[in-house]
Amino acid sequence: MFFKSLKVLGCTAVVATTTLMAASQSATAEMKKASDVRIVFVTHGEASDVYWSAVKNGMLAAQKVMGSQVEYFSPDVWDVVKMGKLMDTAIASKPDGLVVTVPDAQAIGSKVKKATDAGIPVIIIDTGEDQVKAVGANFYIGPGSYKESGRQAAEHFMKEGVTQGVCINHEVGNAGNDEACAGFVEGMGGKADVLAVTVDPTEVQTRVEGYLASHPDTTGAFALGPSSAVPTLSAIKHRRLVGKVKFGTFNLTPEILEALDKKEMSFAIDFQQYLLGYLPVVFLTMNSLYGTMPTANVYTGPSFVTPKDAGLVLELSKMGIR
Repeated sequence: MFFKSLKVLGCTAVVATTTLMAASQSATAEMKKASDVRIVFVTHGEASDVYWSAVKNGMLAAQKVMGSQVEYFSPDVWDVVKMGKLMDTAIASKPDGLVVTVPDAQAIGSKVKKATDAGIPVIIIDTGEDQVKAVGANFYIGPGSYKESGRQAAEHFMKEGVTQGVCINHEVGNAGNDEACAGFVEGMGGKADVLAVTVDPTEVQTRVEGYLASHPDTTGAFALGPSSAVPTLSAIKHRRLVGKVKFGTFNLTPEILEALDKKEMSFAIDFQQYLLGYLPVVFLTMNSLYGTMPTANVYTGPSFVTPKDAGLVLELSKMGIR
C-alpha cells in the first residue's frame, strides 16, 4: 500500500513537471503579446488613389483580427524622395515588421536593405517583386509581373478586334506602371502608344480627349488604375466613343464595375489589393509571436473581371474590399 502510494505520487509529480515544462515552452514560443507587435506600412500610393484605400482597409481589418498595432504612411502625391524619408523614419522607429513598395529600385531599394540589415523583417507588396533577393526582404505579396499583366490586357483587346491602342500611365517613373505599359505595347505588337498623365481627373480627361482627337485610329485604351480609369471613361463617353474604343483598366471601383455591368468597358484586372494590406499584418504578427513566416511569394492576381462578372463583386467594391 505504501509503495503503491509512492507510485501514485511519482506519477503525479511527473504530470505536474510535464505540465510546467509545456507551459514554459508555450511561453517561450510566444515571444511577446500580439498587442506589443508594431507593423509599419510605407507605400508610394497617393492619398487620393482608391486602390490604396482598399489596401488600408485590409490592413485595418487584419489589425482587428490579430490584435497588433499598425501604422500606414505614404506621400500625398507621387514622390519617391518623400517616400524615402518616410522609410528612414519608419526604420529608425524599429518596428517588428515593415511592409513596403519598391516603385524605384535605386531610390527605395537601399532603404529596404538598410531595414533588413538592421534585422527588421520586410515584406514587399504590389511593386518590387524583382528586388526581394537584392534587398534581403522576406518575400513579396502582389500581382506578380506588371509587364505580363499589360501583355495579357493587350491580348484581351486583340481578341476583341483592337488594332491600335494607348496605355494611360498616371505615374511615369513607377517601375510597375512603366512595365505594365511596356508589356501592353509589346502585346499589341508595337501598335500602341504610352500617354503620360497625372492623377488630377480634369487633367486626365483633357489629355485623353486630346489624344483620341489626334489619333482617330485608336481602338483600345488601357488605364493603370482608377485614378486614370474613371476620367478616361468620361473622356470616351464625352467623345461618344463607347464601343468604338474598347476600354480596360487595372483594379476595381464601384464606378468601374457599374461601367462593366453596362458594357461600357471590356474588362478590369483585379489585383485583390485588400489582401496586400491584410496578409502582411497576419504574417508579421505570427512571425513576432511564433517565428513562422511563408517561404515563397504570394500572388494575388491578375484576374480579369468582365461585364458578365461585374455584378457579383459590385457590393464588395462599395465596401472597399474589391
